[in-house]
Amino acid sequence: MRDDKKIIAGLDIGTSKVVTLVAEVNPNNSMEIIGFGIQPSRGLKKGVVVNIEATVNSIQKSVEEAELMAGCEINSVYAGIAGSHIRSINSHGVVAIKDDEVSIEDIDRVLDAARAIAIPADQRILHVLPKEFVIDSQEGIKEPIGMSGVRLETRVHLVTGAVSAAQNIVKCIERCGLIAEEVVLEQLASSYAVLTEDERELGVCLVDIGAGTSDIAIFKEGAIQHTSVIPIAGDQVTNDIAISLRTPTPSAEEIKVRYGYALAQLAPPDDYIEVQGVGDRPSKRMASQTLAEVIEPRYEELFGLIREELNRSGLEEIIAGGVVLTGGSSKIRGSVELAEEVFHLPVRVGKPQKVQGLKEVVSNPTYATAVGLLLYGKAELDDTNKREEAKETSTALFKIKSWFKGNF
Repeated sequence: MRDDKKIIAGLDIGTSKVVTLVAEVNPNNSMEIIGFGIQPSRGLKKGVVVNIEATVNSIQKSVEEAELMAGCEINSVYAGIAGSHIRSINSHGVVAIKDDEVSIEDIDRVLDAARAIAIPADQRILHVLPKEFVIDSQEGIKEPIGMSGVRLETRVHLVTGAVSAAQNIVKCIERCGLIAEEVVLEQLASSYAVLTEDERELGVCLVDIGAGTSDIAIFKEGAIQHTSVIPIAGDQVTNDIAISLRTPTPSAEEIKVRYGYALAQLAPPDDYIEVQGVGDRPSKRMASQTLAEVIEPRYEELFGLIREELNRSGLEEIIAGGVVLTGGSSKIRGSVELAEEVFHLPVRVGKPQKVQGLKEVVSNPTYATAVGLLLYGKAELDDTNKREEAKETSTALFKIKSWFKGNF
């Protein structure tokens, strides 16, 4: 480890790749990425571990590559989790405020009350995300510590995931000799990296399109309101290309990345591409327009499913900030234009922000989740420091009050 500097590591275990990022927190509290490792993912399907040995091998290689570049040892990581097993529900908690002033202990108690709901035995709570606090009927409070009152309420968004899926991720990490600091919902992590404060306040829908799943998170008034997962993403597009153009899957992926358009009308009409044949069959020339006509229906279907999810959640009217696309499969040309046609809202591709360091990482939507895991880890460290400071202050005030009571 480097002297006098905090090291944080993020581990994005995706369907197509495993990414490890290492960052150091500088004395001015800024974060700089100092190393990354990327390896093909061999043991996951749609965000869920299906082969532990292969996943461990991919993680190990990715971590070693990141350690070599960063020049330090990684001991613990913040890991992402995704998949169609993810569920979410809104909940509510109420407690009486001790000593007429809201303390950290009061907040912990009210959050515990909010999470005390019945969930299926095969699910575990991953996150308790406060949307707002209410003190004696005064709503819309974000930071209640120190405020006076009698009754403290909170409205929270609970995210749950399959116990087995989370355990398998932790098991793979521990088999690599690492500690899993926390398993973090991937779209929540991505939101730390790509969303602005204005978008969070105004209302925005974040769509993280990976290889195996497309992860949705809706924000309003600075807090997460809804999360869901759609099991259609980049791998389905690659599969469509492989079948339609009769080419091997690796070749289909390369063609998609290099020549693909999500909106057929944007494809150059006179451009042709070489398509590798299957087995020993010869390659053939094909129009870019034909490729785009294969890709567009799948992206249109995906955006249609996302719009249906927005309708089902009842939150379509609150996302005045529009839609932010991120993840590796959001980079395809024409995705923004097609999404704007489907959603009738402003759309942009979100790149990681709020970090310094390696340009190939901080300017690429592919690494949004991994960068977000670093920022999530930093936020957790900051929160722990604040809690310790608040407890020290509270102890000091208690001693002063006791001294005055005993001497006057």
